[in-house]
Amino acid sequence: MTVEVSARRRRDIIDALRRGVVPSNGLDALAVGLDRFAAALDDDLDRVAEGGSVFKAVRGEYGAGKTFFTRWLAERAKRRGFAAAEVQISELETPLHRMETVYRRLVEHLSTEQFAPSAFRPVLDGWIFALEEDVLAAGKVAEDDAPGLDRAVSELLERRLGDISRSTPGFAAALRGYRAAAASGDSRTADGLAAWLGGQPHVAASARRVAGVKGDLDHYGALSFLQGLLTVLRDSGHQGLLLVLDEVETLQRVRSDARDKALNALRQLIDEVHADRFPGLLLVITGTPAFFDGPQGVQRLAPLAQRLATDLGPDPRWDNPRATQLRLPGFTVDALVDLGTKVRDIYASAQVSARVDDEYLATLAGAVTGALGGHVGVAPRVYLKKLVADVFDRVDQFADWEPRQHYALTLRADELTEVERNAATRADDIELTI
Repeated sequence: MTVEVSARRRRDIIDALRRGVVPSNGLDALAVGLDRFAAALDDDLDRVAEGGSVFKAVRGEYGAGKTFFTRWLAERAKRRGFAAAEVQISELETPLHRMETVYRRLVEHLSTEQFAPSAFRPVLDGWIFALEEDVLAAGKVAEDDAPGLDRAVSELLERRLGDISRSTPGFAAALRGYRAAAASGDSRTADGLAAWLGGQPHVAASARRVAGVKGDLDHYGALSFLQGLLTVLRDSGHQGLLLVLDEVETLQRVRSDARDKALNALRQLIDEVHADRFPGLLLVITGTPAFFDGPQGVQRLAPLAQRLATDLGPDPRWDNPRATQLRLPGFTVDALVDLGTKVRDIYASAQVSARVDDEYLATLAGAVTGALGGHVGVAPRVYLKKLVADVFDRVDQFADWEPRQHYALTLRADELTEVERNAATRADDIELTI
């Protein structure tokens, strides 16, 4: 199936690949082998949109496409009216056992189809606007009756915040204060309360005093704030939230006490999702097989291992896309060539299409894979970077430049990631004539 891509998105995709990073949008046009997951994931999104909550774990070796997969899913979710956030787990910046930090990163990276990160303020403003629209739609208050409209919106706000007030009175109080400050034009107080609602520490006491809230967010309060955020998203017209906790496998490299706390926090979070404490949430984690199966990861905590246990047979073709764990089998050389043809189409250059044929795409794919010790799984990033920056760009700009004649594949140690360097046949520079 051909995916239509705008000129702007073409430029964004090609520029990202040229820099060796996953594009931030337009991923449908690059997807290879993900169709098998689409129906099951759409069912999960439907369930979440109806007020349910779902947990998924995505496993794959480095280069299998975990980040690509979750960003592809995020695009799919946002087109259906979801908000999405991707949080990178790390020991120093975002430790998993400090949920207040995870929540803060969630808010900082929150995006929707209309708004790039952080979309938190537009979501809050959209929530207030939706309250006013609902009051006016009821037909009991005229639009030009400012005092009456304000009273009616306040009453509706209190009804909508009923559940939040019982579980998280501080979140509800800050929302009230934010609406009042925004309505009165007090931008400083509104900014402070929005920051406090987003989990930011050290918010000015003057702003917190207006709403009657105290202190900074803690681990347990963060879970309640997440509930509040889900309510605000729903009431402002969003279908739910996709939250991706990426690179969870980094837990294997932290101190044992921090690792045990993080694994237990993950177990608690999964239980909360399964108990429907977070209606409207699709939670996805990513990790390597070593994290799921090794002694320093999930298997270190038996209750967590039980919750994630999935029967994965020797042949990925028969994996169940509805299971808790989704396995990304990684790339083959044929899949790399297929990906190369998609990128060639996106590049949209007559010279490139005419002078870089499928045979050359296969030759380059084989050369990159060979230079990386035959490890196809770690090849996609390097392959696409070389294809765009070294081949397509030159063919597009120089009429007499021929890749088979003028290009020798070179991999420098300083342009490779640690995993790619470990896979390379030699630690120093590699040059292959292709």
